[in-house]
Amino acid sequence: MCWPDLLVLLPAAPYRLAAFPFAALFHHLCSGHLSPTVRYIFLLAGGCLLAGTAMGSYAVLLLIPAAGSVLVLLSVSPAYAHTWVFTLQMSWQTLCHLGLSSQELDPQDAGPAIVLSAIMLLTQKATSLALDIHEGVVRLQLGQGFLQRMLPLCSYLLFFPALPGGPLCSFSRFRAQAESCRAVPSPWWAAGRRCLCALALQGLHMGLLAGLAGRQGCPSLGCPPRLWAQALLLRLACYGHWVLDEALMEVAGFGLEVGQGDLSVHDLWTLETTHRLAVFARTWNKSTSRWLRRLVFQRCPAQPLLATFAFSAWWHGLRPGQVFGFLCWAVMVEADYHIHPFLSTRATSQGAKLLYRGTTWVSTQLIFAYIMVAVETESFSMLCLLWTSCNSILPLSYGLALLLLLLAKKLKQNACPGLACVAGGALPCTCEHAG
Repeated sequence: MCWPDLLVLLPAAPYRLAAFPFAALFHHLCSGHLSPTVRYIFLLAGGCLLAGTAMGSYAVLLLIPAAGSVLVLLSVSPAYAHTWVFTLQMSWQTLCHLGLSSQELDPQDAGPAIVLSAIMLLTQKATSLALDIHEGVVRLQLGQGFLQRMLPLCSYLLFFPALPGGPLCSFSRFRAQAESCRAVPSPWWAAGRRCLCALALQGLHMGLLAGLAGRQGCPSLGCPPRLWAQALLLRLACYGHWVLDEALMEVAGFGLEVGQGDLSVHDLWTLETTHRLAVFARTWNKSTSRWLRRLVFQRCPAQPLLATFAFSAWWHGLRPGQVFGFLCWAVMVEADYHIHPFLSTRATSQGAKLLYRGTTWVSTQLIFAYIMVAVETESFSMLCLLWTSCNSILPLSYGLALLLLLLAKKLKQNACPGLACVAGGALPCTCEHAG
């Protein structure tokens, strides 16, 4: 793994920054009562221009499934819209992942990485819209002409503020904000705060990176403090990426409701202070978490937790590190729902509670660092090095504790078959997933 390449603020960052003036221009024009049709054309043209500039010839890989999904939505019955769109998007996305990963690509060319990220976001928007149509939340206006019906859908799937990244915005909210005739509130204060936050996160990222570069004596990923620091660098890069995305959406006038974004100050505090892996999972990348919960977890009749994390590995690309990392995450979250009720009931004194929270916070930090590094590992040889390092001891211990608690639960149920005994008092079916 090439850590300096992985730990930049993601390859699309320059294009996000370049999109800010156009987002501000769109907001200004909307304040001048621009017609909805012209707004849709502006957003769509901006998305196509941004795709061509950032991705080059790879932009075709994004435009093909976008056009295909629109044609499916306009030609298929609402009862089958979700099935067809899901099949189209995930098949195309998988082919792109496998095809691009099998080629010898120029490491200086950011186009493949940007287009893969954009296709993944397109899958989110297309399947979310298809589910809305399937469930009757969104109704396409049949009385209009084909082009009039197609324009809002194309604009939603490719509108430039959310093309390089960003939290998932529903089609209903997008259409309401794009067609709103009232003056959109000034976004500058909210967007400015987010930009300052992104700048501060990037400063922390650079400072930590410089500190690690000058540190001696712990160079490899087999050292737990080094692994934790590398994962912290990755988290800071993700935080900065999410904050910039939300700032761009705010400037364009597509700011989300409170709690609907990927990262708030409260979320940041929760992610860095929680001692529960399940809470971390629910808070990490929140809009993707909500999408996965709706798409997979709530619709899966058996083993929804495992199915959700397995689908997340598929959606991310199915590299060995991703498959191992997300399946490990599923086991760790399941273990979390059994271990913490067991421990918390036994930590009765103040000292025991402090010890319980302190040790479980350290465990949460180290386990998520292990998972994150595994997911970002590109070569199988590096993944094997991670497996055989001392960092695997803690995840293995959590897995063993889960097996023992499940065995104890089964023995208790066999001893009192008439009672619905639940080990530790926690039902794992209450868990929710994050991507």
